[in-house]
Amino acid sequence: MDNVVRAGVIATGFWGVVGFLAGVFIAFQLAFPGLNFDWGQPFTNFGRLRPLHTSAVIFAFGGNALIMSSFYIVQRTCGARLWGGNLAWFVFWGYQLFIVMAATGYLLGATQSKEYAEPEWYVDIWLTLVWVAFLAVYMGTIFKRQEKHIYVANWFLLAFIITVAMLHIVNNLSIPVSLLGSKSVQVFSGVQDAMTQWWYGHNAVGFFLTAGFLGMMYYFVPKQAGRPVYSYKLSIIHFWALIFLYIWAGPHHLHYTALPDWASTLGMVFSIILWMPSWGA
Repeated sequence: MDNVVRAGVIATGFWGVVGFLAGVFIAFQLAFPGLNFDWGQPFTNFGRLRPLHTSAVIFAFGGNALIMSSFYIVQRTCGARLWGGNLAWFVFWGYQLFIVMAATGYLLGATQSKEYAEPEWYVDIWLTLVWVAFLAVYMGTIFKRQEKHIYVANWFLLAFIITVAMLHIVNNLSIPVSLLGSKSVQVFSGVQDAMTQWWYGHNAVGFFLTAGFLGMMYYFVPKQAGRPVYSYKLSIIHFWALIFLYIWAGPHHLHYTALPDWASTLGMVFSIILWMPSWGA
């Protein structure tokens, strides 16, 4: 089922250009403040466009690359067509709608002010539905696989999908102020909110930008090189070491804050140990 993958490749290229142009524009805004145009509303000032740039590059460009690579890789390593029929198309179009909803919210000032998690409650709920469908398609394909062995790339991609779902739901727990308004109140507050946010923020890097892209590398690098993985045993050790260690490292974003010393120290110890599976791969 490659049509949905082909659409995803086009979307990845499109959002990549959009994200990189946004980055160039906000860089010019820093150098030439006059480019913070006054429209009577701050729609295009640096404060509104900066998170849009971050989200466009990570979640729009990177997210489409990951979703479509997942669909491409799982079919070939399992010898099975994507499970769920047109559910894969729902994931594709649903994710594009999420991107548009998030971006328009940023420009209008509808944001919960949490780094990498700016979209408000109505966007978060929609993304949760899309992500559950993504997990269902991926798991369904693995369950009906013709190949007995689950190749290591699928372990990384599955960890990325499941952990991002957990991070997204817990960090975005909030109560809407009204059902017709965009504003919400966070369930966590103070240092608990900071700890939850950086557990999320660091592991968005850890599982979205690291585990997910490592899943891509474990398939595409051997494929392009025409050689098998150098050490399959090492790749499995790499997987378990990375996912066990990464999840603990969030507190290193909160040194010298109200976070308890034990939590700050624990996060830093795990961060130092994490160099091995993170760079050693």
